[in-house]
Amino acid sequence: MDTNTEQKVNTWLQGNYDEATKAEIRRMQQENPDELMESFYKNLEFGTGGLRGIMGVGTNRMNKYTVGMATQGYANYLKKCFGDKVSVAVGHDSRNNSRSFAEITANVFAANGIKVFLFEALRPTPELSFAIRHLGCQGGVVCTASHNPKEYNGYKAYWDDGAQMVSPHDKNTIAEVEKIASVDDVKWSGGESNITIIGKDVDEAYLDMVQGLSVYPDVCKAQHDLKIVYTPIHGSGIMMVPPALKRYGFDNVHIVEEQSKPDGNFPTVIYPNPEERETMSIGLKKAQELDADILLGTDPDADRVGIGVKNNKGEWILMNGNQTALLAFNYMIEARKAKGIAKPNDMVIKTIVTTDMIDVIAAANEVACYNVLTGFKWISSLIKEKEGKENYVIGGEESFGLMIGDKIRDKDSVSAVTILCEMAAYEKSKGRSLFDKLVDLYVQYGFYKESLVSITKKGMNGAAEIAQMMENDRANPPKEINGIAVKELLDYELQVGKNLLTGETWKINLPKSNVLQFLLVDGSKISARPSGTEPKIKYYFSVNTKLNSAADFEATEKILDDKIASIEKALGVK
Repeated sequence: MDTNTEQKVNTWLQGNYDEATKAEIRRMQQENPDELMESFYKNLEFGTGGLRGIMGVGTNRMNKYTVGMATQGYANYLKKCFGDKVSVAVGHDSRNNSRSFAEITANVFAANGIKVFLFEALRPTPELSFAIRHLGCQGGVVCTASHNPKEYNGYKAYWDDGAQMVSPHDKNTIAEVEKIASVDDVKWSGGESNITIIGKDVDEAYLDMVQGLSVYPDVCKAQHDLKIVYTPIHGSGIMMVPPALKRYGFDNVHIVEEQSKPDGNFPTVIYPNPEERETMSIGLKKAQELDADILLGTDPDADRVGIGVKNNKGEWILMNGNQTALLAFNYMIEARKAKGIAKPNDMVIKTIVTTDMIDVIAAANEVACYNVLTGFKWISSLIKEKEGKENYVIGGEESFGLMIGDKIRDKDSVSAVTILCEMAAYEKSKGRSLFDKLVDLYVQYGFYKESLVSITKKGMNGAAEIAQMMENDRANPPKEINGIAVKELLDYELQVGKNLLTGETWKINLPKSNVLQFLLVDGSKISARPSGTEPKIKYYFSVNTKLNSAADFEATEKILDDKIASIEKALGVK
């Protein structure tokens, strides 16, 4: 063990830490020195979104001390910016220790003289974002690790617009957190009178907002018996999704009983992520048994949504995030236009790794479509920049996130579920399914197919390995991939685009981000990006071709799937 790590361990053994914590450190010293090293070799980084890590004892773990120190630093920065009149909202999901972490967060804020609105129990992350705006707060925190495995927890920090922080507030908050050198610097208690418990009033306001997003409420009422299967995957979605569906008029909703109870152990799944087929398998079985119209699943903090539908053979399939996004974007553009409520300055926003088919749909409908870096804070930042000039309609990304309307500033699966059900009801009223609509869009705009490969690199060397992989691609970009010439290299870290065929370069007008994109001459696109929340590097693949008719769907899909597989093999990532 290096000197620096050993010093941290000794500080915890000798400092103002509880006896259970010290006993656990002594156990690791005797029984598992490698685990002790992992727990202390670095400080859990307060990144631009907050904290996320494995729960346990140590500076590199999520625990009451790392949470308290982070909150103290954040409190200091809020007071620097807003003076003594500061209020925050605090929420949490169903994960183990989430309530405890939320209460510690609330207590530290309160001890610093900050007014705290603490949710009475678990709530979806998007409701926390809504509450910040609704209550006029200057910041907020939700304790969650989103869709990560059960060993993880996290701490998402928000600014006064209800969005996660961007520059300069993200970097400035990080600097203040890093100044907290000891648990003795934290004000742990003494301001309990500054804490107000919130619940039903905010719930009702939030549900009013969700209901207000409906484009065709009459269609929902006419199709009130749409057969919906919903699973909260042991998370906070159970609090708001059923009442939101009721507000829309849907009365034939079937909850997946085995996954209905909030439980941080997520007993029925390996990963509580609606992107995973295994996670949605119980819901798929129920949907099949009931011959449902649509299946929906939300992750533990209810900001992501996965959907299942029947294909043209009557088989249940799960749609990927790109398919869900393009259906939702198209609906909000198309339905608003048909209803006569579209505005000339309507805009939609997507991320640079989300399907380019959305850009094509927006252009065909003369709606501005903007591309931003991955993360809803960048969508929110652009909304703020365009406020008063352009009308935001919908934003989203391929990782199963949608944000509809501008009353919240983070992805929201509650409103996504209701709008997806409205879409299913709208298509059913025409004797069609969402899958039929998807195929029709492919015929109309071109068939875009996407794939994602995630490579995990754990432990102390993981970050270095991922950095080296990115550096190799940056320093030696391929001239061709799978026999197809690479036309453009977009380097978002250097903020430079380059035409590899002509040598022409240009500036990319987005903030720096460690992302590389390779655009091939046939319209294919490959993106490489390290994850900001997990020890992973992600490779995104997108190919497209013309789809002549719905009858050609399967044959054309196989051609695109084979093409993606060949590209993955050529790059050696699968």
